[in-house]
Amino acid sequence: MFFSWKVITEDELVDLHGKVAIVTGGNTGIGYATVEFLAQKGARVYMGSRNQVKAQKAIEEIEAKLQKSGNYDQASIHWLQLDLLDPRSVKEAATKFIAKEKRLDILVNNACHYSVGPYKLNEDGLLDVMVVNHISPFVLTETLLSLLRQTATLEDSDVRIVNVSSAAHTFVATESFVGKENLNKQFGDSLSGYIATCGYSKLANILHIKHLQTRLNAQSTPITCLALHPGTVMTEGASGFLNSVPFLGFFLERFLGPAFFMSWKQGAGTSAFAAAGKAVAEARKSKDEVERRKYEGGYLVPVANISEPSTYANNGRLQRELYETTIEVLGEMGIVF
Repeated sequence: MFFSWKVITEDELVDLHGKVAIVTGGNTGIGYATVEFLAQKGARVYMGSRNQVKAQKAIEEIEAKLQKSGNYDQASIHWLQLDLLDPRSVKEAATKFIAKEKRLDILVNNACHYSVGPYKLNEDGLLDVMVVNHISPFVLTETLLSLLRQTATLEDSDVRIVNVSSAAHTFVATESFVGKENLNKQFGDSLSGYIATCGYSKLANILHIKHLQTRLNAQSTPITCLALHPGTVMTEGASGFLNSVPFLGFFLERFLGPAFFMSWKQGAGTSAFAAAGKAVAEARKSKDEVERRKYEGGYLVPVANISEPSTYANNGRLQRELYETTIEVLGEMGIVF
C-alpha cells in the first residue's frame, strides 16, 4: 500500500457501556467495521440491514472476533430489519424500535445505494438512489428523533447523529431543492453523470445534517449532528464501481485498489470518531462557546479531521428547501412526523 492511513484506536473513543446505537448498512464494509468499533466499546448495537441471513453472519463474525480479543464484555449486537428502498417500512421499523428501546445514543446513517446507475424511479415517482441515500435515512432520523431527544435529557448524555456522505457531493451544483423535480435531478446517462447523480444524493446528506443541527440548537437540544466523507474504501460498492469501468475494471480493482483504497476498519475510523470520539465529547463540555460548538453540524474527512464541504452544502437556503421538499414529498406518501 502506497499511502499510510491513521487508524482510530479504542483509546480515542468514549466508553459506551449502557449506551444504544443503530448503524444502517452494518452487515458489510464501513458499516460492519463501525458496528465492531461501537460494540468493542460496550454499546448495544443494532445492525440495520435488509437481509437477515447476511446480517446474522456478520454479527456472528464480529462477536467471534471481539470475544477472541477479550473486548466483548457487556456489549450485544442485534439485527434491525431495515429496507431503505421502502420509506414506509423504515417508518414502521423505527416506530417498533421506539416501542422496544428506552434510549438511543447514537444513530449512524451509513447505508448507501451500491450500484453506479442507471437509476430508476420507484412507484412513488422518486429516484431510487435518492430514496436509499437521503429520503429513507431522513425518515429514520425524524422518526427516531423523539427517542434521541429523550436520551439527550439524561444525565451525562452524549447523543450523536451521523450521516455518512461522500466527497462526491463536491462534483455537483444546484440552485434549488424546491419540488420533486429537484429531488429527482439526474446528471446524464454516462459514468460521470451517474457519479454526479449519486453525489447529489450525498450532498443531501450534508444539507440534512446541517439543517437538523440548526433546528436542534434552536430548541436548545444537546445533540451533536455530523456528516462525513469516509475516504476511499474498498467496500462492495467501490468494487462494483471499479468493475463497472469498461475494459479497465478488473485491472483497477486488482492492482490499483490495494494501493489507493483503505480497508473497512481504516475507512470506519472517521465514522467511529463521529459516533463516539472522545474529542467530540470533550468539546461539548468546554466553557468556551466556539470550542463547545466546534463539531456541531460539522463535516469530517479522513481521518477524523474537520473540513469544509462545498459551498452548496453550506447554503442555508438549500438546507431549508431540501427539508421542506422532503417533508412535502413524504406527506404525499402518507408519512408524517
